Amino acid sequence: MFKRSSGILMHITSLPNEQGIGTFGKESYEFIDFLKKSGQSYWQLLPIGPTGYGDSPYQSLSTFAGNILLIDLEVLKSKKLLTDADFKGRKFGVNDEVVDFTNVNKEKIELLRLAFERGKIAYKREMDTFTEEHAWLNDYTLFMALKYHNDLKSWQEWPKAFRTRDKKTLELARETHKDEMRFWTFVQYIFFKQWHELKVYANKNGIEMIGDIPIYVAEDSSDVWANPELFLLDKDNRPICVSGCPPDAFSATGQLWGNPIYNWDLMEENNYAWWIERIRASYELFDVVRIDHFRGFESYWSIPGGAKTAVKGEWIKGPEMKLFDAIKEELGELKVIAEDLGFLTEEVTNFKNASGYPGMKVLEFAFDTKEESDYLPHNYDTNCFVYTGTHDNDTVLGWFNNTDQDDIDKAIDYLKLTKEEGYHWGFIRGAWSSVGVVAVAQMQDFLGLDEKSRMNTPSTIGGNWEWRMKPGQLTDELAKKIMNMTKLYGRLC
Repeated sequence: MFKRSSGILMHITSLPNEQGIGTFGKESYEFIDFLKKSGQSYWQLLPIGPTGYGDSPYQSLSTFAGNILLIDLEVLKSKKLLTDADFKGRKFGVNDEVVDFTNVNKEKIELLRLAFERGKIAYKREMDTFTEEHAWLNDYTLFMALKYHNDLKSWQEWPKAFRTRDKKTLELARETHKDEMRFWTFVQYIFFKQWHELKVYANKNGIEMIGDIPIYVAEDSSDVWANPELFLLDKDNRPICVSGCPPDAFSATGQLWGNPIYNWDLMEENNYAWWIERIRASYELFDVVRIDHFRGFESYWSIPGGAKTAVKGEWIKGPEMKLFDAIKEELGELKVIAEDLGFLTEEVTNFKNASGYPGMKVLEFAFDTKEESDYLPHNYDTNCFVYTGTHDNDTVLGWFNNTDQDDIDKAIDYLKLTKEEGYHWGFIRGAWSSVGVVAVAQMQDFLGLDEKSRMNTPSTIGGNWEWRMKPGQLTDELAKKIMNMTKLYGRLC
């Protein structure tokens, strides 16, 4: 389903503008133009749902809703929903190099509320149609209204009648908070409208959008609150067990994600209806979807609820191909990337191969001198996406600054790296020249940025997801250089 080609990984939040965070505005259209000039076929993003704990796109308040911070306010100004006066005195961030989520959240939501007050009558018909087409809004808008009513606390800290979804209490809440629920419908309508316009532009210019969905959903999400039966929760709706990864190269104590584990037995009884709707919604947004932690469908690391680390967990069998056969039967063949990084057993490898989906190879993992690595390009087959690094990795230059010298020497020797070419360009060359069907590099690596521009450091809180590209860095010279490498290695479609 994939041709030999390449793409760039950069989240929309990292684009430069004057709104403190990248949006669906002109900077996104300019990036698509840059991708086209560079000969690229894909723009790969991180999840674009509303962020919760730690501002992580992998801890979303909803698996179906969109992150309204990505809405372009300039478009709302052109629609007369905002005015120049509304922006006076607004502080969207500390500088243009990082996303200041605290200020961006405050300012943008205040402005979106102004836009809603001016547009709620004019856009009534559009919002009504949008609501009819997206059934998940019924729970999500109430969830957000109650979340703001409860000072943004997790739903686990709400009064019991709300936490356990007492029917009469929720009926009254829908009447009490109906205008607030309408606001959350309005901003979702605007989000989806702006996104679809952007995607149409990308597709017309030969660019496919790669989305990313986490295997799990956040505990503090409308998904868990509205569907507690689909998760392994106790009688008080607290997680019995939570997700994570055992100790590995990223962390000596493992990764404690803390997401509730699915009730796979009940999901199987329902023929995986919730998952099918989740995947269907993803392909309304994207052309290709990367499924994070794909190995968790074969077996997953289950950690007791309340644990402080991920050390004391156990592997539990997942649904394997039963889930994906059900999805295929309902939705047909889909373009999927299986994120198969981490600890892989023979069973996981067989499961991934049975799915037929391409897996992932990461060059930064390839040069451990202690052992032969599956991530060395001479071990690849064609059915894989090859990355210099992902959002969880350091930049290439950061890797060189923070890696053992023996591993660095092995990379230099294997890839024939030179300082004249630039080590980051040598890594990109290694990915682009490989047999993997699609090669992808982070925008930071094309720009030759070091560890200060890293997107995320797993198992840490604070300082993540903040990196922003500076204005003027998408030059014609850079586009030409990327185009030449893409042509040289046969990845120009």
